[in-house]
Amino acid sequence: MQNIRAEVLLPTKDLLPDISFFTKVLGMRMDEIFPADDPSVAVFSGFGLRVRVQKGEDMAPGVLRILCDDPILIAGGETKLMAPNGTRIDIVALGSPVVMPPTTHEFVVRRMADQAPWVIGRAGMEYRDLIPSRLGGSIIASHIRIPDGGPVPDMVHFHSVGFQLIYCYKGWVDLVYEDQGPPFRLHAGNCVIQPPEIRHRVLFASENIEVIEIGVPAEHVTTIDHDLELPTTELRPDRIFEGQKFVHHEAHDAEWLPFRLPGFVSRDTTISHNTEAVAGVQIVKRGIGMPVWATHNSDIHFTFVLQGTLTLEGADQPDQVLGAGDAFVIPPGMPTCYKNPSEDIELLEVSLPGVFGTKLV
Repeated sequence: MQNIRAEVLLPTKDLLPDISFFTKVLGMRMDEIFPADDPSVAVFSGFGLRVRVQKGEDMAPGVLRILCDDPILIAGGETKLMAPNGTRIDIVALGSPVVMPPTTHEFVVRRMADQAPWVIGRAGMEYRDLIPSRLGGSIIASHIRIPDGGPVPDMVHFHSVGFQLIYCYKGWVDLVYEDQGPPFRLHAGNCVIQPPEIRHRVLFASENIEVIEIGVPAEHVTTIDHDLELPTTELRPDRIFEGQKFVHHEAHDAEWLPFRLPGFVSRDTTISHNTEAVAGVQIVKRGIGMPVWATHNSDIHFTFVLQGTLTLEGADQPDQVLGAGDAFVIPPGMPTCYKNPSEDIELLEVSLPGVFGTKLV
């Protein structure tokens, strides 16, 4: 078996002060030093890193980032240091907290007919941005498709998010999640939430699969887990991931109930309950009665038209005739009316928080 290892090379003009810094200040172990009579090279290891400090190298001193659960436990609580050789040392938290930027409220309408570009993203998937402004970075909503289907070149990974939804719009996709049993097929009309840092993998997709993905905040880190194998041996459907449970909502088991707006009914995905009201997801269709004007006080209120048509009327806004594939965001306090809904209208409504007020006006 061939022995292979990697190391970082850093320059120095005077090795002795660096030996003291890397061993005593940073707490790394010195593994090699030579030549014995006048050392010019020292090799240190620690924190999963191997560092060679060498005299006479003509290069920039570089930056070392040490990631740990509690940065103040290293180097006497200092989190920004400078080694004698000029190398900057940044000691940072291993799992940076998810930062939820304040929402920049605005009225948004995004149409399929606008021909927004499809961009190639992770694992060869094609993405269409449904909220270009991201509402100040508070949310990303993507229409995602895989035209050819087949095996998906994905790896076990997780997302550092506050909330994430996958709604299967067309086709089907095979998924597997940490502690949630064997792989399963997510069919059109069904959805899952991916709680913060749950490991998962996309396995196989039908031809022309399309999903709607919601992520909060808009910019969040995706981390590859090279060690965990899925499915995991344990089945833990009630496991809590940072206050949220995994949800696989299946349309055929849902009950249609009166919606918050007259003239419509909805099926609850139970996502609000299982996220402790971090977010709510409703599927909405035509009911009895006439649509009326209303306002809401939800911080983020996003809707995607799954099928059918309606005219979205908004205060001080031109009427918007919307159809399948269109999306809109209504800011809190803005009066709107879902006028002239077709009998086959079906909407995907996502709100943050999951519980909010509606006022008929």
